[in-house]
Amino acid sequence: MTTLDTVEGAMLAASAVMVLIAGALLLYRIWYGPSMLDRAVALDVAAALIIAGIAVKAAHDGDSFYFPVMLVLAFLGFTGSVGIARFIAVRDRPSVRADGTEDHR
Repeated sequence: MTTLDTVEGAMLAASAVMVLIAGALLLYRIWYGPSMLDRAVALDVAAALIIAGIAVKAAHDGDSFYFPVMLVLAFLGFTGSVGIARFIAVRDRPSVRADGTEDHR
C-alpha cells in the first residue's frame, strides 16, 4: 500500500464523516426549522447531500456507474426546489384589500 492510497483512504473517510455530520445538522434544521422556507431549503440541501454521499461511494468503489444516477438526482432536486419555491411564492403573495391597497402581512 502506497502513501497515495493511504491519503486517498483518509480523504474518503473524512468526506464520508463530513457528509454524515452535515446530514445530522440537516435533520435538525428540517425538524426545528423556524419557517417553512428553512425546511424547504434544508430539503434541497438533502438532495445535494445524497448526491455527495453517492459520489463518495463512487470514489471509494472506483466505479463510474453512479454518475448518471447523480445527474438524475440533481435534476430531481432542482425540480423539487423550483416547485417548492413556486408554492411558497404563491402562498406568501400579498393579498389585495377591497379598497385596492395591498395587505403586506
